[in-house]
Formats: sequence, structure tokens, C-alpha cells
Amino acid sequence: MDLSIRRFLVFGKVQGVYFRHSTQLEANRLSIRGLARNLTDGSVEILAQGGPAAVEELRVWLQHGPVQARVDEVRETQPDDAGPFPEGFAIS
Repeated sequence: MDLSIRRFLVFGKVQGVYFRHSTQLEANRLSIRGLARNLTDGSVEILAQGGPAAVEELRVWLQHGPVQARVDEVRETQPDDAGPFPEGFAIS
């Protein structure tokens, strides 16, 4: 299976609005492995591994996130060191 690995940084009102939990639900629906974590600058980092179409669908979803969020920007990069991914999708 062809896998895509991406790192997303999401900026805006994305902490304290269930963004990570909602991302976990969406990633599980898409069978994506990875993690979401809050960063000290107020953004949320998402590491995602899955089929290219699924990772693209997650990227599109991240543009708006859950209802409570306000997404100002999503930056996408290749992860520097993807390391081992969890079996599912974790929140840290």
C-alpha cells in the first residue's frame, strides 16, 4: 500500500475547542495513523500517515476543523523525523 506521511500545523483558535479530539475522530474515520498535539505558540501539530487520498481528505477537513474552531492557516510539511507512528491516532 502506498502511504503518505504529512505534518500539518494549524493556526487560529484551535486550542481549547476540541480540535485535537475532533481531529482524532476524523483520522479514525479515514483510517489514518498519527497524532495531534498542542504547541506552545497556540497552534496544533498533526502528524498523519495513511493512504494519499485519506491524508488529502484530512488536510481539507483541517481547513475548517470542528464547529468551535476558527482556522486561520494550515501549513503542510514533510515531517523531519516521522519516527514510529502509533497503531491508531493519538492525542498528546
